[in-house]
Amino acid sequence: MSLRIQPYGPEALLIDLDDTAQVGAVYADLLSLRDAGQLPGVRDIVPAAATVLLDGVADPRGVAARLADLEPQSRPQASGDTVELPARYDGPDLEDVAKLWEVAPAEVVRIHSGIEFQVAFTGFAPGFGYLVGLPERYAVPRRPTARTAVPAGAIGLAGAYTGVYPRRSPGGWQLIGTTDAVLWDLDREAPALLMPGTRVRFVPEDGGGKP
Repeated sequence: MSLRIQPYGPEALLIDLDDTAQVGAVYADLLSLRDAGQLPGVRDIVPAAATVLLDGVADPRGVAARLADLEPQSRPQASGDTVELPARYDGPDLEDVAKLWEVAPAEVVRIHSGIEFQVAFTGFAPGFGYLVGLPERYAVPRRPTARTAVPAGAIGLAGAYTGVYPRRSPGGWQLIGTTDAVLWDLDREAPALLMPGTRVRFVPEDGGGKP
């Protein structure tokens, strides 16, 4: 895989990729390169759905040339311990998702809570992580009409992603549950509970749904 790299302002580079899986692999390798001192001056490495941004690049041409032949690992490495989020599968769209999956609502709970997710990237709102891990056959469309107010802690599905709303906000994801976990807290040393690479499991509060 050859990386498509282009300047993004005077001190940044943008890497265009084909999908989120490639993003995860490239992001993990770039972190390793920076830790090894091979990306001098790079302050931030920011993954998104199909791009990775390098900011604070003192020598954009030199770094781009260094990365041109990068062969990313096939699977991105997860970081840290697995974060377990207590979940109540009580969302207003649970039955709709069950119909889309052609299973009973209880089976949605079993499937979703049996997966170890990984944060691919963050965005939309502080603390919001885009979690991957659902098999492609379980991808669901967004709601036809977005809700004007989704409560903090709502667990939603959109496409192949799972996400948790860190605060009350508009949103069009399919809501299947809620959690009391605090996703964003400025009083914590690391305000965001979920960062790219973090592994995540949803644990039904009644103990059900485990594989």
